[in-house]
This record gives sequence, C-alpha cells and structure tokens, in this order.
Amino acid sequence: MQDLLDAFIEPLTGIHFQKALIGAALSAIACGVVGSFIVLRRMAFLGDALSHAMLAGVTSGYLFMQMLFGYEAHAPAMIIGALLAGLVTVSAISFVSQVSRIKEDTAIGIMYTGIFALGGILASVFSDRIHIHLFDFVVGMVLAVEDGHLWMIASVCALVLCVVILFFRQLQITTFDPIMAASIGVPVVGVHYLLTACTSLVVVSAVPVVGVVLVVGLLITPAATAYLVTNRLRTMVIAAPVFGVLSVVVGLYLSSWIGNVAPGPMIVVVGTFQFIVLLCIAPRYGLIADWWRRYQLAPQTLLEDILGFIRDDGRQHVPLHEILAQIKSPQHMVRRAVRELQRQHLLKEDRQGIGFTDVGQHEARRLLRSHRLWETYLEHVGTPEAELHLTAHQLEHLHDENTVDYLDDKLGHPLRDPHGSEIPEDFIDLVPGATIKASLLRQGHQATVISVSGGRKDHPIQEETQITAGPRRGEGNLWTFVLPDGSLIELDHESADAVTVRLDNTGAS
Repeated sequence: MQDLLDAFIEPLTGIHFQKALIGAALSAIACGVVGSFIVLRRMAFLGDALSHAMLAGVTSGYLFMQMLFGYEAHAPAMIIGALLAGLVTVSAISFVSQVSRIKEDTAIGIMYTGIFALGGILASVFSDRIHIHLFDFVVGMVLAVEDGHLWMIASVCALVLCVVILFFRQLQITTFDPIMAASIGVPVVGVHYLLTACTSLVVVSAVPVVGVVLVVGLLITPAATAYLVTNRLRTMVIAAPVFGVLSVVVGLYLSSWIGNVAPGPMIVVVGTFQFIVLLCIAPRYGLIADWWRRYQLAPQTLLEDILGFIRDDGRQHVPLHEILAQIKSPQHMVRRAVRELQRQHLLKEDRQGIGFTDVGQHEARRLLRSHRLWETYLEHVGTPEAELHLTAHQLEHLHDENTVDYLDDKLGHPLRDPHGSEIPEDFIDLVPGATIKASLLRQGHQATVISVSGGRKDHPIQEETQITAGPRRGEGNLWTFVLPDGSLIELDHESADAVTVRLDNTGAS
C-alpha cells in the first residue's frame, strides 16, 4: 500500500511535473468548454484546421518581433499571430464555400493545408532566425512548460470561461437553431467568429502541452465523451472539462511510470480510451444500453399482429396460451410484445385472459381499417384473390393515417372489402365538430354545410344547410343526403368531395 502511495506522490515532488499538471489541466478545461460547442456544431474539422494554421501565425509573429525588435520567441506576438492566422483561415474557408460550388468541408481541407504549408515554408526559409523545434511543436512539450506559458494558458482559460458565461445564451441558441437566432436579432455570424476566436486561443494555449497534431484530441475527445453521457448543454460544458482533466492526470502519471513515453500523446491516448469505454457503457447512448433497448423492444409488426389476432378472435378475453400458440414468433418475443402492449395501455390482463383497453380497441379498429382498405386497393390493381389477405397483412403495418386516407379517397371511400366485410369508417376524422368532406359521411351522420368548392351556385347543396347522410347507392358510388325539407339528393364522388361540412353528430352508422 505504501509503495502504491509513493508511486502517486513521487512524481508530484518534481517541479516540472507540477507545472505540466497545472498547464495541461488548464488547457483541458478551456478545450473542454469550447470543444462542447465545436462538437455540437459539427465543426471538429475546423478545430483541426485552426491547429495546423497556427504554424503560419506562430512563425509570422516570431519573425515580426525578431526582425523588428530583436525579441526571440516573444509569446504575445506569437499568440496574436496564431489568432490572426485562425481568423484568416476561417474567413478564407467561408469565402471559398460561398463564392464557389466547393463545399465547406472541401474548403477546410484546401485552406488549412495551404496555410500550414505556408508556415512550414516560413520556418524553412528563415530557419536561421526562427528557433522553433518542430518536433516539440508537433507532439508538445508538457514537461518543459515555462512560467510564461503557464500564465498564457491561465489567461486564455479565464478569458474563455468568461466569454462562455457571458454569451452562453447566444452560443446556445446559435448552436441549436441559427435560423431562429437570426430571426430574434442574435448576430449569428458575430457569435460564430467569437467562437472561432476562442477556439484559436485554446488551440494556441494547448499546443505547448500536446502539440499541434494532438491538440484536436484534447479539443474534441473530452467533449465527445461528455456528449455520450448527457443531452443537456449545461451539463456537457461541465462534464467535458472533467473528462479532459481526468485524461491529463492519468496520462501524465502513466507517462511518468512507464518512462520514455511522450506525455502529450499519452494524454490523448487516455482520452481516446476513455471515450471508447463510455461508448460501450454509457447508460443512455452506449452500445450496451442500445443493444439492451433493442433486445427489450418488440417489433411493431408483432405488436400489431397480436392486436389483430385478439380483434379477429371476437372474444372479450383471450387466454395467453392461445396467443402464444397462434402467433408465429418465438414465445419469449410474444410475451415481451404482450408486456409492451400492456405498458402502452393497449391491452389489459385479468383472470379471464388478455383483452383490449378502450385505447387498444381504437388501435385495433384502425389496424382493421388499414388492412381492409389495402385488400380493396390490391384487388383494384389486379392482385390475385388468393394473395389478397397475405399481401394486405404485410402492408397493413404501413398504416400512416395520411397514407390510409389517401387510399380511401382514391378508392372512392368503399364500404366493404373484396370479401364483403365492412370497412370501418374514418373514425379518426369523424368526430363531432370536425371539418371534413361530405364524402366521408356514413349513413345516419348529420352535418352542417360550411362551403362548396368554387362557390358553385348550381350545386344542389348550399352553405349553412343541415344534411343527413343516407344509404349509398349505385354500388357505393352515389352519396344520398336528406335536406331539412325532406327532399333527397344524390351526389357522385367528385360532387361530394366538393362539399365541406362540420360534423354535428355521428348518429347510427
């Protein structure tokens, strides 16, 4: 136990380890906060672009101060140069994507590689003036963080936290709904550039820790890990820095224990491992949770088959063993489906067996209407009679209300299916007070005419007339309506469709 304790305490005695821990943790906090918005806005590739474009900004700032004032590695100038390089990169990407047919992702790939290469050319041409170790620039130099870098990282972290706190509402609304944000006066473009500036700053602050290549891992991975465990932005903005700091602490200790391992890459590897673990075990969005939900979930077709079987049986209660015997699915799946239907309050169980609730009766009737309309349609298009039932049984699960209503209208609102069974009325729309077409009325329905399409004065039914639907004639192709004076009129499908009514009551169908 003492040896284990010593293994944790010993690295902390080194001043370089302490500075590395503080600097890397502050960078992780800043990266985690900004990275949350980067991930949600799907701008991860932009973070990569900014980190690479930083080379041109750093070398330009270095050259500017070295050639004009004789300063070597002037940190403020390099920060300003990196920030300007980031803004130039974003502006160039926006310009190319807006004035040409090139998409934004392609523009990012073009611009950041070009600006990164420009930085490499500057570093090569002025190698006698620029004393930057490119290897350290690429993989970072965590254990060599200087006091000036620590102050820079702390300042950037404080500034980013202040910006996010002050402009959180604007960042939030432009992240999730930029169109609405623009409509209520939020400067969407300005907020985007503000976030870009913050991203540039945290990239600059994190490069001394993990390097230009791996900084994207510190910017994106903790935020993506937080995204797996929460669906609230406020929680994500807090969780992402926590995951980032955790990866920093574990990465630094592992690098110290293993020896001869660069701390920057180890930090990013730990963060990636952290992400993979939570990808598997996250309680809501992990792979195991998703597999368990799928395992517990009963197929919609099976649920509807059970409803259809109980409906066709005709009894108020059907024993469970009969359902298990008749439904052609594994018994454990059928039991699970029955429990799911009970959870949805479509079925209820008592000592006599399984029966419908009122809601379940309604759903079963809707399913029956869909099945019989599909049978009628299939006969209409020439499907052999022997195949009608089986094909309609497969299609009845496509019972989107708009689709079923479309079929009903195209078929002329048939009353019976090819087997002579009654097709249930459109009870979804046929409720008192509903505004519908007169063609939907069944015998006994009473309604008041609201309008006649096109304002046809020659139409036998006029506005504000109360009508009562009579029996259909002519093999169901003629609608009969009784007027208040007792007279009877007949309309074809087109004429009945032209009349819009308000249903007063359903009467006796």
